[in-house]
Amino acid sequence: MLKFLKIFLPAGAGAASVLSLAYIAADQFIVDIPAPIREAIELNAAQAQEAKDAKAAAAAELAARNEELALAGLAPSISGGYGLGREALVEEIAAWDDDVRPDGHGLPAGSGDVFMGEEVFIEKCSMCHGDFGEAVGRWPVLAGGFGTLTRQDPVKTIGSYWPYLSTVFDYVNRAMPFGEANSLSPDEVYAITAYLLYVNDLVDDDFTLSNENFNEVRLPNEENFKDDDRLEVEFPQFVRPDICMENCKETVEITMHASVLDVTPEETAARQAAEAAEAAAEAAPEATVEAAAADTGLDPALVAAGEDLFKKCRSCHQIGEGAVDRTGPHLNGVVGRVIGAHDGFNYSGTLADAGAAGGVWDEATLGAFLANPKAAMPGTKMSFAGFKSDEDIAAMIAYLQSAGGQ
Repeated sequence: MLKFLKIFLPAGAGAASVLSLAYIAADQFIVDIPAPIREAIELNAAQAQEAKDAKAAAAAELAARNEELALAGLAPSISGGYGLGREALVEEIAAWDDDVRPDGHGLPAGSGDVFMGEEVFIEKCSMCHGDFGEAVGRWPVLAGGFGTLTRQDPVKTIGSYWPYLSTVFDYVNRAMPFGEANSLSPDEVYAITAYLLYVNDLVDDDFTLSNENFNEVRLPNEENFKDDDRLEVEFPQFVRPDICMENCKETVEITMHASVLDVTPEETAARQAAEAAEAAAEAAPEATVEAAAADTGLDPALVAAGEDLFKKCRSCHQIGEGAVDRTGPHLNGVVGRVIGAHDGFNYSGTLADAGAAGGVWDEATLGAFLANPKAAMPGTKMSFAGFKSDEDIAAMIAYLQSAGGQ
């Protein structure tokens, strides 16, 4: 007992003294947390709790919805997942059912003209498809390609291949612009569709497309699309009772594409001959142009510059030996020719009237047209905005002259 009093009594008294000093120091030197910080901490805590409550509420709502679906016999495949494997709800089908049919079913109310379509197309589409649908790089060509479907490499465009205008409208509406799908208004889609018809030379520049006249438009290749009758015509040929199904090879190996394997040598020879003739025809204009430049005394450098600029025109025009009309007329001999007088081409009323009034594509008239086609010939079908400099215009006229103009 005496030993206890000597050891633990002083220790207890010392501990009490230390605690007393600590309390006094804390009471004098430790201050409260500043009010803004304390409020922020309290606010964050409240927000965290609110988020936690919201998450719990969403989970409860989803669980209740899943339970509702389960009671209706429409249980999702994975609890709390995306509901894959169940029947689609009526509301879901209604949200997805926005396609447009060939008969116009599904079209929204609206309208858009060629000029509006040109503006929207240049802003939202031309970086991939070019100003006139001629395509940039490896993006799809949207205009021209007429008469190419029988070639080995046909150019399938809206004008040459697509069957129905509803296909154009539906694709633009739901998939374009690239990266911004389904962002266009109905009027913008009508306008772009009208512009695509225009650059394919299917409508005039004053055309307006709407849900009212949509079904009046027919694409040139519609008749070449047939209903799928393979089930009635082809399938019976493979299930005939007299078909031999004995002594078949044990294995089948694909060794080569049929076109490479040359399974039809006669057709291949004819195709190769046609391709060689076409290549020769395409190569001939350059030699002719160079010779013409030398014969006419034109500046070869200026002609070469114009030939390079003509790349902007190739999607619509051809020039040189073998040139034919495309979206625009061929330009052989255009310098000095009566305006709108090339036989067989369907000119706009503006150019036809200019020619009827005695207008001629002299250098002054042609220069003004190349600088600003729509200002020089209001109503022209040509969508090209024009060359920006006098040097480019002079080069282009020189090139046109070298290819058979005066």
